[in-house]
Amino acid sequence: MKNLLLCSFVLLSVCGWSQTAENYFDQAMKKSNVGNSQGAVMDYTKAINLKPEFSQAYLNRSMEKLKLNDLDGALADANKTLELHDDNTYAYTTRANIYYKQKNYKAALQDCNTAIKNNTGDYLTYNLRGLVYNHLKDKKSACDDFSRAMGLGSESAAKNFKTFCH
Repeated sequence: MKNLLLCSFVLLSVCGWSQTAENYFDQAMKKSNVGNSQGAVMDYTKAINLKPEFSQAYLNRSMEKLKLNDLDGALADANKTLELHDDNTYAYTTRANIYYKQKNYKAALQDCNTAIKNNTGDYLTYNLRGLVYNHLKDKKSACDDFSRAMGLGSESAAKNFKTFCH
């Protein structure tokens, strides 16, 4: 009886301390919110290890890797997100941002177009596509996108419009 009680206590203790993928995901988001991208990446990785089909963890880890300038790692995670859910608009925008930083403007443009087709109200993607068009020397399209993003509330697009369109 004593051994059974001890085993039950140990089992309950272990179960009580075990973390779920969602727990690690929540911890990662908290770390991200305070600027701890390294810690966030580690916790997103733990979440993914526990739940390999956790597409949001891949996407969020991609964004953290982007902040750390790990472009190859960020791209791999964005691609995995899209492999799991090819309709994830934010994954297209994230991947477009990665391509933009890699100076792969044609791929960035393609992903921006897909993201905008799926969500016409996302000023971040319009602003990013404006930057892409600017690098592709298409000033009219760039200014149109900056203007559209401004209309949706983007302060960054207003700065870009002022910089590139006058």
